[in-house]
Amino acid sequence: MKLVFLYGAPGVGKLTVARELAKITGFRLFHNHLTVDAVRSVFDFGTESFVLLREQIWLAVFREAAQQSVSIIFTFNPERTVRGQFIRDTLDAVEPSGGSVLFAELTCSSAELERRIEDPSRGEFSKLRSVDLFRELQRSGAFEFPELCNGSLSIDTTSTAPARSARLIAEGLSLIQ
Repeated sequence: MKLVFLYGAPGVGKLTVARELAKITGFRLFHNHLTVDAVRSVFDFGTESFVLLREQIWLAVFREAAQQSVSIIFTFNPERTVRGQFIRDTLDAVEPSGGSVLFAELTCSSAELERRIEDPSRGEFSKLRSVDLFRELQRSGAFEFPELCNGSLSIDTTSTAPARSARLIAEGLSLIQ
């Protein structure tokens, strides 16, 4: 079992690239907003109950997928409401069953990121869609999070098409023969 942990700032293209990566690899897609939106329907974002339940769901899915040998792609936006131990907890959920966690970071230029933030496609889920709010959150340190994985694969999606980005990830992480 492989858990492809695809991470980056809002608007870098995580879900779009993950969908392309799923087509190439056949891995299941478990994206961040499936859980965030479900938990946020009951608890406000960032509250203690929200943080606890969001991470419990993520980790339960990772653990069960590892036990059942189901490879998955997970999209993740590192930000301050995620507990610092989450990455260690992820490894602890996957590795005992013989699974591995493979990290890939998506990046994008600031100008392109701000253009993408307001794209109507982000309305499919409750994603951040305001450049002003994005800038405010950046200034307040909302997206600060300890480094996830030293030396992880990094793809700049500024001018790289999603299908090409997915191919680079699949090749870089040896996900296809």
